[in-house]
Amino acid sequence: MSAEVQSSGSHPSNWNAPNTITVARILLTPLCVWLVLAGGGSPDASRWWGAALFIIAISTDWVDGFLARRNNQVTDLGKLLDPIADKLLTGAALVCLSILAELPWWVTVIILIREWGITVDRLIRAGGHVVIAAAWLGKIKTFMQAIAISLALLPLASVWGSWVEPINTVTMSLACALTILSGLDYVRTALGSTKPARG
Repeated sequence: MSAEVQSSGSHPSNWNAPNTITVARILLTPLCVWLVLAGGGSPDASRWWGAALFIIAISTDWVDGFLARRNNQVTDLGKLLDPIADKLLTGAALVCLSILAELPWWVTVIILIREWGITVDRLIRAGGHVVIAAAWLGKIKTFMQAIAISLALLPLASVWGSWVEPINTVTMSLACALTILSGLDYVRTALGSTKPARG
């Protein structure tokens, strides 16, 4: 998750623990993809390991932000890599689910367009020293996406039966709806930030 602190006059090194965790999340993404796709959708060991790896990797999202804030180690590199790492991991997982025909492609496309479109917009605005803080709706969206994708990746139906599938449908539907709503909220805020100040 992104973190902002006031400049203390000294710049923290880019090679710090939070950034290392973020880079690790990026490097784990291809392995996660390979494990999830290896069994072709069957609930074998590789699918369980792929799901577990995703859950571990996505859980580190709050760890790097917490460490960066606590230790005053927020860097420009971290601000750049952190959202990219998150979008790569969640986007790759969604694409895997669609490849395996476990998630409609339109859901994946909607989420990818929203996530990468806003990430690119944030990076462009950051270059012009314009920062749009993450809204509460966006934070809820991120949490819901993590839950929905984790449940979708875990082959729980093979253990508990098909009754868990509607739960996956509901959580993914909520994640998709929140993705759209938070995207519209971001656009509204972004358009407002371009208006000249009055008074």
